[in-house]
Amino acid sequence: MTKEIRNRRKELNFDENDIERLQQKLNQIEILVNRLVRSTETNAAIVTNDQINWNRVIYVESNHARMASLRSSSVDIHPNAKWKQTGVTVAGGNEEGNGINQLNCSWGLYVDDEQTAYVADESNHRIIEWKSGATNGRIVAGGKENVANRLNRPEDVIVDKERNSLIISDFGNKRLVRWPRQNDTNGEIIISNIYCVVAGGNGEGNRLDQLLNPYYLFVDRNHSVYASDNTNHRVTKWEEGAKQGIVVAGGQGYGNELTQLNGPLGIVVDQLGTVYVADRSNHRIMRWPKGSTQGTVIVGGNGPGAQSNQLSYPYGLSFDRHGSLYVADQCNHRIQKFDIE
Repeated sequence: MTKEIRNRRKELNFDENDIERLQQKLNQIEILVNRLVRSTETNAAIVTNDQINWNRVIYVESNHARMASLRSSSVDIHPNAKWKQTGVTVAGGNEEGNGINQLNCSWGLYVDDEQTAYVADESNHRIIEWKSGATNGRIVAGGKENVANRLNRPEDVIVDKERNSLIISDFGNKRLVRWPRQNDTNGEIIISNIYCVVAGGNGEGNRLDQLLNPYYLFVDRNHSVYASDNTNHRVTKWEEGAKQGIVVAGGQGYGNELTQLNGPLGIVVDQLGTVYVADRSNHRIMRWPKGSTQGTVIVGGNGPGAQSNQLSYPYGLSFDRHGSLYVADQCNHRIQKFDIE
């Protein structure tokens, strides 16, 4: 802005409209600074590093202090893309347990450019790394007894490429932590006592200005927030500064019709505005094109089960750079990969 002011001054072309526009920018900066210097009792962390595929946020949301993670993806998926209907287990799948070849109620996951999956192994209180083709994982955070290294029910994880570290939603400790990716040294607490409301905040309910148990968030390039409004069985979109949301998936009560969702969780939105959602209690992953009133089932939907074409209460979603879909298949204690066709 300083450079622009100097150029305008040299050109003698600095009018009231320029002053008003620059004042608006200053006001925006002031709002952002005020957010960053809030007291430690109401902290929020916003990770806006392009190395992490633009905007990613980890919050605590509303009355139940539910830690939710914001997902985003730079993958450009063709609107008519299809995925193989039989998945391949790339992590876990050896029943519930705490061995390095097992998972126990995994929530979120992140897949990097090398197709390495980082899994929030919630009930084992750890983040575990699974390289492509590996039969065993490697604990990269948590899973230890001393307090400094302890995680408590981590629910999601992302990779900060610039710092070669993991950023973890440590739900049980109500904090955001950074953990070095290449070694098992202590994690660093970035923000503690997290509490933030970016949508809703008008009590529990099903109005468009309300949410009811939102578990997952996603932010697009325009800073619109998508929330998986779990108990309202819908996904809502909140444009920046909006007082109420827009239903972009579900919202027709719970059920298994193509117009319905049943306890939606993980969400990803592609560059066309298409919503991909883990329809948990329908044991399927759905795709809802922008502006559509019904979705399509892209994988699952064959009842709960452990076959390669089935899911059992899917939670987190992630795409790799090729467009293959990864699903945290929670009650099967595995991560399933569905290759794009």
